[in-house]
Amino acid sequence: MQKFYLGCDVSKGYSDFVIIDEDLNCVEENFQLDDTALGHAELRHRIDKLFEKYPSAVLYAAVESTGGYENNWYGFLLKQQEKYDLHAARVNPNGIAHDNKAGMVRNLTDKISARSVAEYQVRHPEKVPYGQTNPYASLKKVWVHLRMLKRQRGDHLNELESLLYSGNPEILQYCRNKMPQWVLKLLMKYPTADLLSRARLKSVASIPFLKRQLAPELIKNAKASTAEESDETTAFLITSTVRQLVHMDKSIELYEKRLEKMCDWPEVDLLMTIDGVGRMTAIVLMLYIEDIRRFDSAKKLAAFLGVHPEYRLSGDSTKKGSFRMSKKGQKAPRAMLYMAVLAGLSKKSRNPIVRRLYDDKKAQGMVAKAAIGVCIHKLVRIAYGVLASKKPFNPTIDELNRQKSSPAEQNTAIGRDRRYQGYDAKAPISRRQSKKRMEQIKSQDR
Repeated sequence: MQKFYLGCDVSKGYSDFVIIDEDLNCVEENFQLDDTALGHAELRHRIDKLFEKYPSAVLYAAVESTGGYENNWYGFLLKQQEKYDLHAARVNPNGIAHDNKAGMVRNLTDKISARSVAEYQVRHPEKVPYGQTNPYASLKKVWVHLRMLKRQRGDHLNELESLLYSGNPEILQYCRNKMPQWVLKLLMKYPTADLLSRARLKSVASIPFLKRQLAPELIKNAKASTAEESDETTAFLITSTVRQLVHMDKSIELYEKRLEKMCDWPEVDLLMTIDGVGRMTAIVLMLYIEDIRRFDSAKKLAAFLGVHPEYRLSGDSTKKGSFRMSKKGQKAPRAMLYMAVLAGLSKKSRNPIVRRLYDDKKAQGMVAKAAIGVCIHKLVRIAYGVLASKKPFNPTIDELNRQKSSPAEQNTAIGRDRRYQGYDAKAPISRRQSKKRMEQIKSQDR
């Protein structure tokens, strides 16, 4: 049985392919096909030719994840599994990039990238997930579109505030925390201070969600307004921006309801038992976690989400080293976890574990954002425990587990890495390293 490896480097509208054997010898030199019916037909023909020549062959095919452009090729390869002994996979580009660095690959072209994908399968078969389909892919697209809408809404909101600063600045005092619905409805009728100053009291008071006692104050402020612009163009821009915001609010509400309906999973309800974790946060976490059994430990989940601490100490470049959040994992769920921690620290929620951990780290001299990072890591460990045990969050159990865990080993002044040789005064070390060693020896003498 011969094994062959198909590497596919995907670009927008086309892809480069190459086929190699177990010894990294080229079986089918690089060829390029368009992502069209004719291109797919030609790839099918190339695969047919390979199996005609080697009837007992096994073909391992991999496409590099490129933000969705690889979906058509990956789906095509999955269909070929029904006909041939073919195994298709979607691989992480980071792994291939690191493999190229290890192999000292200096140049980067589409042809080289296709071969790198093929060679990665030979060198690291344990890291290539063949035959996996993602049932959460379409739901993730809904979330990505929802996130894009929210980002666009923020841009339009900033634009509206800029227009109001010149056209109706007194209204901004009611929009410091958020943009109330009554303000949007008011601006639809009276976008500029000039128009609002000439409005009838009864007409302003009848605007939905606006308190009647506030109407006289709005008109009074508009009459004494410092607005620089009151022309028709400014009014048009304000009303147009407001219409777009109203439309976006309706779209965001529609998408959120759709996601909540499609993601009515028991795991979401379990995550919501953690103080500070709302339904949308729980949904987004599950869209990326998919199945908690994918992760052997809470550490691996933390690494996947990019919230694990990284310690950096090399030579004598730093005196004590430093811990930093890696931020190498998934960005979207990490942002949701950040907001969940802030909610857990708020007066309304007061997650006792997160609050205590935050206060302890602050008391130790840690800055606020770093302390929040530690709390995010703790929240991930809690989420892992809840999902793995399939039990609602219980602060008492968490406290018992913390007490049972063995305390961290105290680092001796001269660590285990120096157990075969103590510090040699004759070593040709730098002045900084010499000072560091002297401090360690003094601390040991105490």
